This record gives sequence, C-alpha cells and structure tokens, in this order.
Amino acid sequence: MISQIFILSPRGDHLLYKNLRGEESKDVVDIFYQMVRALPRDQAPVVMHHQGLQFVHLRQNALYFVVTTRSNTSPFTIVQFLIRLVSLIKDHCGALNEKALQLNFALIYELLDEMLDYGYIQTTSSDILKNFIQTQPEISKQFNLFELGNIGLFGADTQQNKVAPSNTPNRPILATSNHQGLKSEIFLDVIERLTVVIGGNGTLLRADVQGEVRMKCFLPSSTEIRIGLNEEFSIGKAEIRGYASAVKVDECSFHQSVILEEFESNRILRVIPPHGELTLMQYSLSDDLPASLPFRLFPTVDKDTNSNRLMVYLKLRCDLPPKSQALNVTVHVPVPKATTSLSQELSSPDQSAELDANTRSVHWVIPRFHGGSQLSALFKLDVPGLNASSLLELGPVCMQFELPMTTCSGLLVRFLRVSTQHSPLPHRWVRYVTHSDSYVVRI
Repeated sequence: MISQIFILSPRGDHLLYKNLRGEESKDVVDIFYQMVRALPRDQAPVVMHHQGLQFVHLRQNALYFVVTTRSNTSPFTIVQFLIRLVSLIKDHCGALNEKALQLNFALIYELLDEMLDYGYIQTTSSDILKNFIQTQPEISKQFNLFELGNIGLFGADTQQNKVAPSNTPNRPILATSNHQGLKSEIFLDVIERLTVVIGGNGTLLRADVQGEVRMKCFLPSSTEIRIGLNEEFSIGKAEIRGYASAVKVDECSFHQSVILEEFESNRILRVIPPHGELTLMQYSLSDDLPASLPFRLFPTVDKDTNSNRLMVYLKLRCDLPPKSQALNVTVHVPVPKATTSLSQELSSPDQSAELDANTRSVHWVIPRFHGGSQLSALFKLDVPGLNASSLLELGPVCMQFELPMTTCSGLLVRFLRVSTQHSPLPHRWVRYVTHSDSYVVRI
C-alpha cells in the first residue's frame, strides 16, 4: 500500500508529487532529499526510514523516483513497481529526463491514476493502459543526424561537443498511431556489461559478462518478429554441434512473450512484442571469455623519499581489432591521502588528467582509443611524509569505457525479419555495445 509517490531532480526540484491516501504532508519530500544529500555520493540505500515512514526509491538518469509507505509492504514489490513506472514513462514520453517530464506531466499523472487506486497497484501493462490514456505526448525536438559530422555511435563526443544517441530514438509508443508520417522501425540492441579483476602480477582473477537483448519497435499490433542468433549458441553444458565459431553462455532467460519453438533447432526467437521497450533475453558467462580482454595495463611505481615525490607510470594497451575503438575511456587511480599536487606527462594531446581532491584519485581521460594502439601517462605526485605505508594507499586502478559494435561473448544477430507483410518494409536497426561494469587492475 503506497501513501505517496514523487519524482525529484538531482537538485531536489519537485517534478511530480501525488498524495494517494492523504496520510502524510508534502514536507516528507524535503526530508527525503536531506537524507539523501547527507550520505556519500551514490550510496543512499534503496530503503530508508524516518519516524516510522519508509522511503523506497530508485535513481534513474539522475532522477529520484520515490514511494513512501507506513504499511508492512514488501520493498521488492515497490521496487518492481518503480522499475515498471520508469519504463512506462520512457515509453509514453519518449525519453526519461527533466524536460520530458515537464512537458508531459499531465500524461504521467494520468498514468498514475490508472495504475494506482488509493495506494493499491492495479496494473502496469502497456497493452491495458494504452486503452485509457487520452493525453497526447509532447515530443521534444528530434535529434538530427545531419547536423553532425564524423560522429561515433553510443555517446562519442565530436569536435562540436555534440553527442550521438546510444539508445532508441526518443519517440513515444503512442506516436506510431497518433502522428502521421512516422516510419515503421525496429530497434534491437545487444548490450553487455563486463566485470574484470586483474591481479598485481597480471593474472586474470575474474571475468564476467552480463548481457541482454533489448527491442523497441514501432509497428502495428499483432506483428510477429523473427530474430536469428548465432547457429553455434549453447547454454550451460550443451555440446557444440558444428564447426562455426561458438558462443557459450552459462545461464540464459527469456521474456514470457518469446516463442522458443525454433530456438533449439535453429536458434531463432519469435516474438509478438507489446508496446514499449522489451528485454527479450538475458544471459551471463563467467571466466571463460571467447575473446581477449579489451585492455592491458602495465603500471610502474617509483618513489623518491628525499623529495617526497611518488611517480606512477601507466602504459595502457588496447587489444581490440585495429578497426574497432573504445570511447570515453576513464582511468581512476587512487593515490595517497596526503597527496597535495599532481604534474603529468601524457603521450597525446587529446588526453587529459586531473587530481580529484574529494576522492583523492587521479582521473585519466581518453576520449577515443583505437584498437591495437598504446598510450602512456606519467603522474608525478607530491606526497609530504612519503613512506612505505603511503604505497599501500595507491590503487587499485579502475577503468570505465564503452566498446561500440563489440560484444565480449561473441553473440551476433544473424537476421531480423518481420513475418507479416508491410508496405513499405519497416526499417530495422541492430546495434552492439559493451560497457565496463567494473574493470579493476591491482597495482
């Protein structure tokens, strides 16, 4: 049973507030924001308490989606409701940001009226809600690819400081039937998150991949879509049947709407997708990656106790194929707390580095890193009272990056077909991207 629901911006602005039962005052909104701000960055627990009132929140795109309740309601139920609410807002508004919420606040209130009755959840189904939502979405200015020159996919910064969108275009699901002249399109994204731990001697200690296949389509209802995956795709201990390059995962799960009649024989998924974004498949594999790791780091540390200077030399090699590249690469190097200043020598002018006084770490930023190349950086740290214990505060190194058009598991989409006849044929887009979830190298 939900008492209140509200959405806050990162600055604490009230974007949306709905009191479902009239039991609490609006002051609890400020109480929640003060509790969040009092905690370290990004460390606020999902469930918090204040004088018998429970706050359950979800943070998406820097926005806070918060539910309050005094009843003994399962937090997992509320979290699942918030996840579904975020997905519905994105589907109906086309995007999930402050501007989209401000333009479509009436539509979101109408969604909440249909989803909740006196604090009790009624439905979260897009197919049911679309029959009751009357408010038309306000679409923000569309992204124009022709305005950009030499852009990269999945968030590559260009010389004009513009960014190419990495997700499905910001287009509401209702736009297909309510706006004339919009194309019939299918977007399929294969997204993977890589977790790696490398020991101080260069030994691989852990390598995990969490992947999912997402789809968003703008087609008439009851349209069947066929998706062909690698023929040599195996799950668990299943044997590889042929001689093609194999893709083996430890676990795999499918959405309930996916028809698996042809999956065992031909590795084909059939689905009649509902309105909105849909996660067709989730999979994971551990330790046995078919390809080499994207990066190798070779650190060298030297200290000069006479001048209280610590020198850290990092040589970073990108082991991707020469035609591939990594984008938005950031290397975080924790340094001793007594560090006062940083001087640097970088191997190319497009790189940058700075010392973050709050986190006591050096941030080395590489906008674009081509496969098969190598970069280096020399950091000279002034550490008053430098001694052997200061070295224990150095590291481990953490990396963040994006790998467009690359999957670490080797999963590929052979084809994407629409079974029923459309005139004209819908545009079909398949994209791949790998993100670093946690890429740690011990020094």
